[in-house]
Amino acid sequence: MIVMALDHTRDFFSYYRFDPLDFSQTSAFLFLTRWITHYCAPVFVFLAGTGAFLSGSRGKSIPQLSRFLWTRGLWLVVLEFTIVRFAWLFNFDYSLSFGQVIWAIGVSMIVLSWLIHFPLRWISVFGISMILLHNLLDAVTPDRLGIFGWPWQVIHSGGFIALPNNYSYIALYPLIPWVGVMATGYAFGSILTKEKHERKQILFWLGGGLIAGFILLRLLNFYGDPVPWSTKKTPIFTILSFIKCEKYPPSLLYLLMTLGPAILLLPWLEELKGKFASAVIIYGRVPMFYYILHIYLIHLLAIVAAYFSVHHVDFLFSNTPPGLWEEGYGFNLVVVYLVWFFVVASLYPVCRWYAGVKSRSKNPLFSYL
Repeated sequence: MIVMALDHTRDFFSYYRFDPLDFSQTSAFLFLTRWITHYCAPVFVFLAGTGAFLSGSRGKSIPQLSRFLWTRGLWLVVLEFTIVRFAWLFNFDYSLSFGQVIWAIGVSMIVLSWLIHFPLRWISVFGISMILLHNLLDAVTPDRLGIFGWPWQVIHSGGFIALPNNYSYIALYPLIPWVGVMATGYAFGSILTKEKHERKQILFWLGGGLIAGFILLRLLNFYGDPVPWSTKKTPIFTILSFIKCEKYPPSLLYLLMTLGPAILLLPWLEELKGKFASAVIIYGRVPMFYYILHIYLIHLLAIVAAYFSVHHVDFLFSNTPPGLWEEGYGFNLVVVYLVWFFVVASLYPVCRWYAGVKSRSKNPLFSYL
């Protein structure tokens, strides 16, 4: 949750008008500022599935859990296209809409509400197969499907969709393989219920195995990502090329690169104690609350920054993406990191307050935010 805010702060505050992963224009520091946030979405979706399994293991029946998943999933989809969309654009001009991570989590939860009625091993096979094999579908492009091209973009290939009457939709998070990531996360939850020593051993070998699989497949350069790595002008850029994997839609290698280290870190994170660990956990206890607040806060701060730096703020209320904002507005990465720190720190008190309210209340509606 904390790392995610860095990427969104960069969107609103940096003066770069190009893709931070574009080797012809980027620097190593800018590349890594963007790249490190690649870990956020896969871990969110994966652990949402894990959380669903753990919720069931604590006493919820399958019908109860299924109802919670589809209702919460539907609620997240509604949030994505209303409150979350407004946070990003500060307008009601629905000529442009887009589906991002909250949409993907919501629809994946709806699908998972049906999947949990099957045996765990079937859910595991379903999820893992989707992750491993979905890149075989890359050759099926929307233009080959005619009128079914746009549903294919929503389901798998992603991208810009032109709609009638000058409306458009951007499928940033197509459902395949995100549905599979959540299903696999659900099956993964069974590992976390094992005895501590056994659990840590499994996590170590599983995380290490995913990392090894990523390195091997990436070295072979034949499957798992649409863009092969290549030798660049400097050794550091060659290394960065190796770890630059496609996020939109997420490739197999992208998921191995992110989920492997995350799983490997879990045993170490489990042992963290002290004030810092307690503070970080607060954000994790109220993820949706924090997610919504942090976008609004960053956007409001950007309005203040634009008012004093370029003396107008209209572009911050438009459908124009940050990469196409006018030259002149924006700041270097030092300022971006300072604003990021301010945003995260300033949201801590309200997140702590809400976590307390949530833990004391027995109202089931709190589980939806």
